[in-house]
Amino acid sequence: MPKSAPRHQFPWKFVVYLSFWILILAGVAFAAKEVRQFVMTDPHFTVEASDLGITYEGIQYAPPARVKQVFASDLGLSAFHVPLDERRRRLLAIDWVQDASLTRLWPNRLVVRIRERKPVAFVHLPAGRYLLIDAEGFLLSPPPRVRFDFPVMTGITAEQSEAERRDRVLAMQALIANLGSAAKQISEVNAANVENLRITTEIDQHAVELWMGDSNFSSRYQHFIAHYPEIRKTSEDTAVFDLRLDDRITTR
Repeated sequence: MPKSAPRHQFPWKFVVYLSFWILILAGVAFAAKEVRQFVMTDPHFTVEASDLGITYEGIQYAPPARVKQVFASDLGLSAFHVPLDERRRRLLAIDWVQDASLTRLWPNRLVVRIRERKPVAFVHLPAGRYLLIDAEGFLLSPPPRVRFDFPVMTGITAEQSEAERRDRVLAMQALIANLGSAAKQISEVNAANVENLRITTEIDQHAVELWMGDSNFSSRYQHFIAHYPEIRKTSEDTAVFDLRLDDRITTR
């Protein structure tokens, strides 16, 4: 007679093992939900509707009202309700804010750390507006009641890309650094053409524009100063001088 097929036993051990872990996971999920509900609604985690609830660090020139407005809708809510990435994105939209970080402090406080941009020059835009500009070519609104001792740049427009403005700022900074102490006499740098930077300065109470080219700024400037008394005798009414050739000075 043929042998009968073996009878398979029901996998009770596996079912018990699986049920155990399902219960564990369900308990963890329920506990997590309860914890989340607790921190979102319990008054201990509520951000106070005052400066005590949010601490701001690093603000010097950025408009405090604009920074605080970013968090206006978070006051009176749980600190764990605040979407930190979204708030940071809105902070970076403020012109003076170069970088920002946000930290939750237990149980109900936020710390906002701001790293501001550093202006290096004034910019005279074609429309007659004056703004500030940083080394990255980012335009900044001048803060009220603050005085900066920077040269004025022309040849910068709002339509230029940040990379184009950055190249012009770098050229201006190289000129200023090369001139050394003589740079204090400069009132304006025209950086429309980085291969021919032009500066405006005052010599013997006469405003002159000097075409400096793209190198040897200090030697060209000192050469002009040394020969200026002689130049004035023959070019009294001339206000523009081309210094791009190291061995000569020409009028424009």
